[in-house]
Amino acid sequence: MSKRNRVFLGILLIFAIGVAYLLYRVSADLDPRYRESAEDSLVETSQLLAAFIETDMTDGELQRDHLRAAVDNLYRRRFKAKIYNVEKTRVDLRVYVTDANGKVVFDASGGNEGKDFLKWRDVAVTLKGGYGARTTQDIDGIPETAVMYVGAPIHWGGKIVGAVCVGKPTQSFGKFVANARQRLFIVGLISVLALIALTVLGSVWLVRPFGLIADYIRFVRNQREVSLPRMGRRAIGVIGAAYDEMRDALAGRNYVEEYVQTLTHEIKGPLSAIRGAAELVQEPMPDERRNRFLKNIRDESERIQNLVDRLLELSALEKRHGLGEVESICLDELLGEVRASLAPVADAKNVTLSIAGAAGVLLPGERFLLHRALANLLANAIDFSPMGAEVTVAARALRRHVEISIRDQGPGIPDYAQDRVFERFYSLSRPDSGKKGTGLGLSFVREIAELHHGLVELRNHPEGGAVAVVLLPRSRSTARH
Repeated sequence: MSKRNRVFLGILLIFAIGVAYLLYRVSADLDPRYRESAEDSLVETSQLLAAFIETDMTDGELQRDHLRAAVDNLYRRRFKAKIYNVEKTRVDLRVYVTDANGKVVFDASGGNEGKDFLKWRDVAVTLKGGYGARTTQDIDGIPETAVMYVGAPIHWGGKIVGAVCVGKPTQSFGKFVANARQRLFIVGLISVLALIALTVLGSVWLVRPFGLIADYIRFVRNQREVSLPRMGRRAIGVIGAAYDEMRDALAGRNYVEEYVQTLTHEIKGPLSAIRGAAELVQEPMPDERRNRFLKNIRDESERIQNLVDRLLELSALEKRHGLGEVESICLDELLGEVRASLAPVADAKNVTLSIAGAAGVLLPGERFLLHRALANLLANAIDFSPMGAEVTVAARALRRHVEISIRDQGPGIPDYAQDRVFERFYSLSRPDSGKKGTGLGLSFVREIAELHHGLVELRNHPEGGAVAVVLLPRSRSTARH
């Protein structure tokens, strides 16, 4: 995956992670918020029952028959109340009343009457005049059976003569929590998808508001018979172009500031050398020395020219989003052409070029770009090889790819340069001359490999020297023999 794709997808991934984290925090906070709301309702319900009991007491005694009749009637009631997506049909409240000593004198379920509940916090604190509440599991170790209880004091003659406690199973509002979490997840997912869609549409509207849409409309109008598959492919192409432009805008693919700063730094050295040599040739000196300074001026001028040309090539290549004229290229023929083009350079250093191709392998791509990439790597290998050495080029056909390796017998890559060899303008000194290249060749190779959906890496060989490995997809068919 190219760097620009990684940057763009990284931005989307960061947004998705941020949304997911926000949804997680909100989702985790739903249960406590629902519990708080349920407790608030229980407080009011318990106070209402306490007031009802106080008005129905006789000489400070609880009229249990009246309370029993009211509670039984409440439990028998059937209704339909649709609260958002949850339908409620019956009352889930639990009610019990204790005397001043914490003994249960009334229980709606009938199973706890006569028991001592003074050990429970909702009873003990309420009888002391405080706010008593508790949450207890009906079955220990099973959180789903938890019940929330809230107590309210019963007053008679200015004293607390008992407590009425109202309980509600947490499962009764667990359905609301689950429903809220589901809705929250759907909203979050829609938000992420909507952002991606709006970003793509925004890039069409802001970056190319007329070009892409006009091209598509023109294409549809020119069709004698409108074919849905063709229209679909064309629409996908429009969206793909918008995606590329949006991705480039987010990744800052113009690199204007970076290019200007780095190019200025790289040109300062040659310009200083040219200016110094030009000032010296104006002084009287022997012709041999003057010619040496003039040669320096020509060499540094060529260096600047080469740097600018390569930079323009790389910049144009980086702006491309795909290949132009794709053809099936015979790998053996391509390696032979690359070897022939660099044979004079190798002969000048007495370097032997040994090539072992992969017979019958075809590569889909642009011949010119692949030739440039392989020639660049082979030229590097020759430059870093000592006199009389051998450079080995080997191709190996894999199931879906072909691996091309170019190995030299030079000094290898220093440890400090391992992670920087593909950086723009970064170059190592040649062993024999001490000169550096433009530092753009390997960046150029990497862009070509990525355009062909491949990759390239440069590493030290275990037996010495460096080896450049290019992995490219191969055609399904075989080459002519």
